[in-house]
Amino acid sequence: MTEDCLLAGPLEPTNEWYAVAKIAGVKLCQSYQRQFGSDFVSVVPTNSYGPGDNYHPENGHVPAALIRRFHEAKLSGFRSVTVWGTGTPRREFLAVDDLAEACVFVMKHSSGTDIFNVGTGQDMTISEFARIVAEVVGYEGDIVFDASRPDGAPRKLLDVSRLAALGWRAKVPLREGLRMAYADFVSGGGRTGR
Repeated sequence: MTEDCLLAGPLEPTNEWYAVAKIAGVKLCQSYQRQFGSDFVSVVPTNSYGPGDNYHPENGHVPAALIRRFHEAKLSGFRSVTVWGTGTPRREFLAVDDLAEACVFVMKHSSGTDIFNVGTGQDMTISEFARIVAEVVGYEGDIVFDASRPDGAPRKLLDVSRLAALGWRAKVPLREGLRMAYADFVSGGGRTGR
């Protein structure tokens, strides 16, 4: 998805409210630019993860919720962990440190009404991602997909070429970023809903 896709079609039904909140922020920045000449720049990040996340098993985003589920299953000796959906949707994941760096980079290198997608430009299936999280956590049991739970959009991949043209690219490899997030969870960081 390029930045020009924003508001070019209907919102994905399972993500509608979250999408509206993000879009409202972008539109607010554009309004301040037009009305007051404020030098605001908007970024649209992909799915981020990392230290300080919400590790709640039901309310957290995919990376943090999976970290918690696999960790608890490992400690309890559970033979399987259930992951919502079919596992076939494709998602892109970005380390929060990369996201923070991208935001600072955009503030230093851009001005105006441009919107910048922030991501890695690479995606994978939820099934592949779940297996990587399990590996990082050290969980060796089975992964079961619950198709009665929603999949959401079949694919969410951002075109990051506009930001890459300015000279920024994500740096944190997925496994390394997940290891940092897992260490944060184990040390009691973030919100766990306990």
